[in-house]
Amino acid sequence: MAKSNPTISAFLDNTHHGEMSRAIAIPSVVGTSQAKWWMRAAELATGFCSNAALNFVWDWLLYPFVIFKYGLLWGGLAMSLASFAACIGLLGLYDLLNRDWLGIEAIKALRDGVAHGRTLRAIASILRWGDIPAFIALSLYFDPFITVAYLRRQQFGGMGRREWGIFIASWAVANGVWIMACFLGVRGLQGLWRLL
Repeated sequence: MAKSNPTISAFLDNTHHGEMSRAIAIPSVVGTSQAKWWMRAAELATGFCSNAALNFVWDWLLYPFVIFKYGLLWGGLAMSLASFAACIGLLGLYDLLNRDWLGIEAIKALRDGVAHGRTLRAIASILRWGDIPAFIALSLYFDPFITVAYLRRQQFGGMGRREWGIFIASWAVANGVWIMACFLGVRGLQGLWRLL
């Protein structure tokens, strides 16, 4: 009979509690504060890169293709409904894991701290103006998932009446703008193609 690995057992025992970081064996050479920093940095990098990759494929490949293939009305409707389901799924995952794997707290820190780069400085200044400008900026620059996660009162509080209102409004704004942007982009490319 194979001997059980205590690290794997701890991982399996703690996965559903959002305490995966305790399950990873860290060499004793590394200081605990440094190890925690690296683990947090790896978690944020993984979350951010995964979300950025998903958004890139969704926004720049899938969305324009569906608008091109099915048109403004049916393609826009299909992608809006798919976006609704995807963002609800991501919010559910975010709450289930009970971990800030996207750095929503970093966005809040961006509001309160110093931002580097033109885009981040612009977003930080808009976030400082209050919830309504933050809602608009986050809906346009990110998506309903990020907007709700940022604006809700409790970090992992689920979806109450206020959060559903924010989510639906953000979903309508983000998808309305993106449908029109994709439609105009597709039409522009079709026009260029005809000229060639």
